[in-house]
Amino acid sequence: MSDLADDDKGRWGDFLQDLRTCASVHTPLEVSGTLTRLAGLVLEAVGLKVPVGSQCLISNGQRKPVLAEVVGFASDRAFLMPAGDTHGLSSGASVTPLSPYRPVPRFGQANKPPSADDRGALRLPLGAGLLGRVVDSHGNPLDHQGPIQNVDIEALDRAPLNAMDRDPVREPLDTGVRAINALLTVGRGQRLGLFAGSGVGKSVLLGMMARYTRADVIVVGLIGERGREVKEFIEDILGEDGRQRSVVVAAPADAPPLARMQGAAYATAIAERFRDDGLHVLLLMDSLTRYAMAQREIALAIGEPPATKGYPPSCFARLPQLVERSGNGLNGVGSITAFYTVLSEGDDQQDPIADAARAILDGHIVLSRTLAESGHYPAIDIEASASRVMHNVTGATHLELARRFRALYSRYQKSRDLIQLGAYVPGSDPETDRAIALHPQMQRFLQQDMREAATLESSLQQMALILQDDRSQPRAQRPSSSDR
Repeated sequence: MSDLADDDKGRWGDFLQDLRTCASVHTPLEVSGTLTRLAGLVLEAVGLKVPVGSQCLISNGQRKPVLAEVVGFASDRAFLMPAGDTHGLSSGASVTPLSPYRPVPRFGQANKPPSADDRGALRLPLGAGLLGRVVDSHGNPLDHQGPIQNVDIEALDRAPLNAMDRDPVREPLDTGVRAINALLTVGRGQRLGLFAGSGVGKSVLLGMMARYTRADVIVVGLIGERGREVKEFIEDILGEDGRQRSVVVAAPADAPPLARMQGAAYATAIAERFRDDGLHVLLLMDSLTRYAMAQREIALAIGEPPATKGYPPSCFARLPQLVERSGNGLNGVGSITAFYTVLSEGDDQQDPIADAARAILDGHIVLSRTLAESGHYPAIDIEASASRVMHNVTGATHLELARRFRALYSRYQKSRDLIQLGAYVPGSDPETDRAIALHPQMQRFLQQDMREAATLESSLQQMALILQDDRSQPRAQRPSSSDR
């Protein structure tokens, strides 16, 4: 009996200690609201006083509750955007804010106690347990491999890093793509955009970089794209070896706009967590345009006026908030090198989203439909592309070779019509003669099979070999195109 009494005392002591802990934390009272209107994509509720960004559950007792997020308010009405199917909801349904002290059970992991700063914020699994897994924008596994283990449930909202605490981009990064390594050299911690229309090879180029880029962890965000691409990307592009060091977040085109936006934020948060752990992360997001389109759907649904080609001002404010989260970590610890695909509607490089993305990224790689239609892959237009940090991560010799290569390539393109018509007279311009002589070698240099890897060192050596004769011989003694 004495042992039982001691055991009871221990349990009661633990219970009292738990009560003291709960009493020491200020927990606001939860107030449920009522659903009053559903119009298009937006839900309206009354009796709800929670901050924008709070997560709520909507239930009328007849179906599984729908998760929604507060995206705005007007007077006593709260506007919510659902993260799931709203079929079956009716007027009068209960709208209950999710309490961070009683979060929705997820995967059986223990939840970290929320701080005062992340109360009401979305909290999803982060950590090494996500490696090798495919999840949706809510952190639920899609790969049928069971619950996700060894992760922490944390808030996605993070304070932005102080710009003065970030190291500048100084170290080159090998992407495995010859044209990028030689002419558009990428630095570790850089943010670049892949600009192209549909069907020009953006996904294939992303896959090449996913396989060959030197990084500790790869985070892939498939946002608003075709659902079939998810499995294809994992099996055909990443492969078994690449998958073990990768995390894939999928929010395909049929997902609600809130889920698509949340998928991009979740993929970025996963990359941030690995960067904070001191790892070098490659973030591939396809696509930034679909993220902006999801924000446009939400903004227009709650009544924000359109500005440029139907995009409201909040779309252009959201883009830098997402992109600026990538880059080098604090004091040089860890990095996120990010590639964002940008869909140019109708191959228009002045599309509002493409123009805004070009201004906030550290470089842009433009894919040409003309090159793709001629069988030139990867279809990188080196004349329209630029890396804004190349001069910081390469030496003087590399820069001079890249400048000379670009100059000769551009000279040939300007005279292309005359050359094809036979109107150009050899010998009339020595610089054009040299461009014509070297053009076949330059074309072969810029093309690369998707299963072929080209290191940074080999790319530079091949470019130097092509330009070797051009640099070493006097102009009067250089052989003509027929001699070559």
